[in-house]
Order: sequence, then C-alpha cells, then structure tokens
Amino acid sequence: MTKIKRIGAGPRMSKAVAHGDTIFTAGQVAEKTKGGSVKDQTQEILATIDSILAEAGSEKAKILSATIYLSDMSTFAEMNGVWDLWVDKVSPPARATVEAKLVAPEYKVEIAVVAAV
Repeated sequence: MTKIKRIGAGPRMSKAVAHGDTIFTAGQVAEKTKGGSVKDQTQEILATIDSILAEAGSEKAKILSATIYLSDMSTFAEMNGVWDLWVDKVSPPARATVEAKLVAPEYKVEIAVVAAV
C-alpha cells in the first residue's frame, strides 16, 4: 500500500499531501502580505511553496503543474514578473492562470502546485 503523508494538516485541510511520488499542495495565499501588492503576495506564496516542497522532499524544478488564481487579471504581468524570476528555467511546469473571486478581498493571488518527489 502506498503511504500518504500530510503536511501541515489542520481540521479542514492540509497544506500539502504526498502520495507515492507526487505532492499536491493546497492553494497557497499570502498571510504576511495579505492586502499588499500582487508582487509582494506572489513572492510570499512562492517562498511558502518552496518550504512545503522542501518538507516533502522536493523542489521547484520538480513541479509538474501550477494553477494560479488572480482576483484581477489586469495584474497578470505583475504576478508574472515575480514568477519569471522564481520558476526553474530548465524545467518549467505546465501552468494555468485564471481570474477568480478569492476567499477574501485582501487576497489577490492564490497558487497550487503538483510536484514529483
């Protein structure tokens, strides 16, 4: 039987779940920069994803796919400015970016990834 590892498990959800050789993160939002710029929120979220992947035994070069939710698609270039500096240039993931109403107006970006171990 394949082992399931839950990272940052809480009463409602986990920050990530690893099953076999795959890691699934929950959508990550910025807590420290909540209400701040898209740039600041994106930087915080990507740092959080780095930490979660490290805890699961992975890294950004092993991200298979990413889904990015923006509260306003007009901030796409601002988010991409941060993403482009962060993403692994040799192994970029498949990616989708959509505009969505996020859980609170202070959140402008949410990112979820699937990665290999």
